[in-house]
Amino acid sequence: MDPAELTTQQVLERDIPWETYMTTKLITGTCLQLLRRYDKRSESYRAQLLDDDGPAYVRVFVCILRDIFKEETVEYVLALIDEMLTANPKRARLFHDKSLANEDTYEPFLRLLWKGNWFIQEKSCKILALILSARPKTENGLVNGEESSSKKKITTISDVLKGLVEWLCAQLKKPSHLSRAIPTAINCLSAVLKEPIVRSSFVQADGIKLLIPLISPASTQQSIQLLYETCLCVWLLSYYEPAIEFLATTGILPRLIDVVKSSTKEKVVRVVVLTFKNFLPKGTFGAQMVDLGLPQIVQSLKAQAWSDEDLLDALSQLEEGLRDNIKRLSSFDKYKQEVLRGHLDWSPMHKDPIFWRENIMSFEENNFQILRVLITILDSSSDPRTLAVACFDLSQFIQCHPAGRVIVADLKAKERVMKLLNHENAEVTKNALLCIQRLFLGAKYASFLQA
Repeated sequence: MDPAELTTQQVLERDIPWETYMTTKLITGTCLQLLRRYDKRSESYRAQLLDDDGPAYVRVFVCILRDIFKEETVEYVLALIDEMLTANPKRARLFHDKSLANEDTYEPFLRLLWKGNWFIQEKSCKILALILSARPKTENGLVNGEESSSKKKITTISDVLKGLVEWLCAQLKKPSHLSRAIPTAINCLSAVLKEPIVRSSFVQADGIKLLIPLISPASTQQSIQLLYETCLCVWLLSYYEPAIEFLATTGILPRLIDVVKSSTKEKVVRVVVLTFKNFLPKGTFGAQMVDLGLPQIVQSLKAQAWSDEDLLDALSQLEEGLRDNIKRLSSFDKYKQEVLRGHLDWSPMHKDPIFWRENIMSFEENNFQILRVLITILDSSSDPRTLAVACFDLSQFIQCHPAGRVIVADLKAKERVMKLLNHENAEVTKNALLCIQRLFLGAKYASFLQA
């Protein structure tokens, strides 16, 4: 049979010549005794053995995978481990027992990801993800979290995680199995992306762009699970700033919105809504969400009968965040309209520090169009109030934008403001002076002089 289509049950029906392996010194007498007790026994009997002496069996399995390369035997031992962990995933903790501190428990699985047939690769990936997720969080990077007294080289957690990410990306680019490789890779990825080092490695490996094509409305049960786990990966990446910066360039928002509009699965909707929440305050995501009609979609979702309280809470928070975003957008839109009309007045937004703090980067739109119009107003307007407000707004821009002074100076505003220092209107001269002070001395000194 094609190894790619083997099942765990089919593999476990084999008879492995353990005695021959002991005769050839590939396993020890102790290993043979443990294997005779365990192999071909009932599930309840094996469960008792693992409860009594689990780490010893883990050592036997790891040693066989390390020292024996016969494909049928490697498949058999991987099937035994898979069966053991499927019955009780908490048994993955056995791989981190202190008695195994000198055993390189990860190396065989990491190596088999690249060396074996698809059955071996799939089982190694699944097992590796489980034992990685079960490991105790420690300061050092050793496999079992203990300082090793052994002279053997022990694979570090960093090496394991980076090697696993490399294999996962390879599967997403060129699957080893037509139907199972991508779901297996995504399932494993969703389990290990909780690790900061995995997020970093995945971004550096250019893995994010491999996820984007998988985000589309799904219909079959298998495709819904794949979609959910892919969206789960994106949600986990949304906690990592470099990943968000990359995601902002991928056009991911329309895809996620299509998913949330068409999906009836609560878990899919929940993970996408939580992702939107994380995206909302970042870069231009908020403005894009408003443009794509997400506020109306959220209202529609809130009207549906969801049973998940976390989802309902997340929808309410997202709705509130989008509402605030709309307010900010509309306040800057109003400001733009006022500036473009060329007639300024002391409306509240001019002296509102929150308006300037939240909208300062919007001034960069269209090559600083609004800033250029403000500067042009200094030449073209004869209205004292308009001139005073324009000078004040320029001083606010200088104060709030990280490169404000340099930008305003480059746009030749200094000469225009200097002319207004001798204006007949006191309000104009006061605000022109404030603008010049901030232009020359910076906000701190300008505030001091103004006081």
